[in-house]
Amino acid sequence: MCVFGLVIMDKLKYLLESNLFGVCTRIGQKLNFSASTIRKYFIYASFFTLGSPVIVYLILAFWMEVRKTIRNSNHPSVWELE
Repeated sequence: MCVFGLVIMDKLKYLLESNLFGVCTRIGQKLNFSASTIRKYFIYASFFTLGSPVIVYLILAFWMEVRKTIRNSNHPSVWELE
């Protein structure tokens, strides 16, 4: 039972880290820190400031998606040409 729970937790961790917005990972790449350290400090800051960094996180996630959309529209792939 315990091993099964660990497998589920590992899969959940992978799912969350790979499919969420990637804000912490991107910040970690830019600042040369590990993403897990940035996530840890983000969680600490969220507890101490009653969740206000979540707003900043969502704004950064939105901005990253807008930039990706603009970049993709300026340079379409072969499959997207009309």
